[in-house]
Amino acid sequence: MNSPLLILASASPRRADLLRELGFQFHVVPSAAGEIHSENLSAGEVAQLNAYRKARAVSKKFPDAVTLGVDTVVALGSTLFGKPADLAEAERMVSALLGKTHQVVTGVCLIHLRGHRQKSFWEQTDVTFRTLTLPQIRHYHALVNPLDKAGAYGIQEHSGVLVESISGSFSNVAGLPLERLQAELAAFGIVQSAAR
Repeated sequence: MNSPLLILASASPRRADLLRELGFQFHVVPSAAGEIHSENLSAGEVAQLNAYRKARAVSKKFPDAVTLGVDTVVALGSTLFGKPADLAEAERMVSALLGKTHQVVTGVCLIHLRGHRQKSFWEQTDVTFRTLTLPQIRHYHALVNPLDKAGAYGIQEHSGVLVESISGSFSNVAGLPLERLQAELAAFGIVQSAAR
């Protein structure tokens, strides 16, 4: 049986790199679905709902493929942090997280329309930030573009400046929980390429 085509419904270069590192072959088709933010939903529910919306929008165009939708949110208690609109908001986000432990939650949705299959789940990782000054935050944001990252930071770029410790999946903080995803993709018949 041939492995179905895998489509990543995300424009994130970090997610594409993570999938490639595992040896998966896939096509990138970014989803145009808008992200929903609701105070009535938990971080896991928001991330999972947005992942579903992204996967569903793309899967309609490719019903024979397995579509992977992903959404990552940063949560501090009941406050959710998405992508900042500008540098001022990015500074406020990082300032709110300093010296505290927050949660990075990534929602994942796999849809195979022709096969009438769907699987959604979310993973959580605890991240503790150091305490920094505003000039240090601005220096970090000069090194890393915070505007395309939930919580205004990226774990894979100069994270030692901000991060004191991580408890859980590192790849989940980068935007894709590889450990769980690998098993779920196998269940959909998506296999890794022999040549890696």
